[in-house]
Amino acid sequence: MPQALTIKKIDGKPGQVYYPLQINQIPKPVPGPKELLIRIHAAALNHRDLFIRQALYPGISFTSPLFADGTGSVVEAPSSPSLIGKRVLITPSRGWGSTPDGPEDITRFSVIGGSVLYAGAGQDYVVVPEDEVELAPDHLTSHEAAALPLVGLTAWRALLTKGLNGDAASAAGKNVLITGIGGGVALAALQFGVALGCNVYVTSSSPAKLESAKALGAAGGVSYKEAGWEKQLLAQLPASRPYLDAVVDGAGGDIVSKTVKLVRPGGVISVYGMTMGPKMDWTMQAVMKNIDLRGSTMGSRVEFRDMVAFVREHKIRPVVSRVVKGLDNIEAIDSLFDDMKNGKQFGKLVIEISSPGDEAEAKL
Repeated sequence: MPQALTIKKIDGKPGQVYYPLQINQIPKPVPGPKELLIRIHAAALNHRDLFIRQALYPGISFTSPLFADGTGSVVEAPSSPSLIGKRVLITPSRGWGSTPDGPEDITRFSVIGGSVLYAGAGQDYVVVPEDEVELAPDHLTSHEAAALPLVGLTAWRALLTKGLNGDAASAAGKNVLITGIGGGVALAALQFGVALGCNVYVTSSSPAKLESAKALGAAGGVSYKEAGWEKQLLAQLPASRPYLDAVVDGAGGDIVSKTVKLVRPGGVISVYGMTMGPKMDWTMQAVMKNIDLRGSTMGSRVEFRDMVAFVREHKIRPVVSRVVKGLDNIEAIDSLFDDMKNGKQFGKLVIEISSPGDEAEAKL
């Protein structure tokens, strides 16, 4: 019988509780008109999954399968039989069509997985609307494909839509700082920036991660653990363009005060997360330089389509840190969560659920 991975409710306060993982036997879902039945091949973790287990995320469900990232093959398609056998990416959110400013109706927007509205990819089979998938780029393995959706969409919006004002044509040669390299969003933003021709600089607390980022095309990098790292970064910028055009940040904290002297007048600080805490400083110096501070979360269905097309065109391969096999391999999946809690990963943490082309499994 098909399985699904959820969290189990136990007593505890938000931030102190840690909901255990639970495997469940479930009926095989049946698609209706304009829906697809997808056999999931791989799913990937995001920080929101860790926050869900810590009761630090809104709208938690204890019955909805986890994980917003997933890829699989279409096994049933009542309205579109030509899609049967196609490998697809599942859109990681619902309720945001195309408006560049944000979801058209914020009350209808939700990320999939572990939420009260939409089940995630942590199951053997999932039914989704046929307009909520994109064909997986052929050059990606299933592990890489599962590593793309949420972080790719978040990075695309934070870097291109917000950080570079949606102007890919003039991106080449611009200086971009991406903080906290090693996480999935930061790495996707690095790869997108390099493909656009930007000079991408990164921060990390790990010298090994800085070197790995340079191997992926980063122009330079500094350790944010070192006092005065912003001065070290300034020394690395090209003499012909000794400033940052944009900062893409997922930490918050003191990022404004640290980079305000580096960002050009009218430049952008694009913030997609605040792992340092729910508040950050905004200085008068930033006001005087007319710097734009822009919040950026996930992205629209149109941005997801454009991001996948960009990945396909530029043959970008998402970075996978580690893979474990088996949806019911709770101990191994817990170890992926441990990697995330301890910041050990460089890239995405992936669960292999099935193999593409496994017809015997597809007909269960």
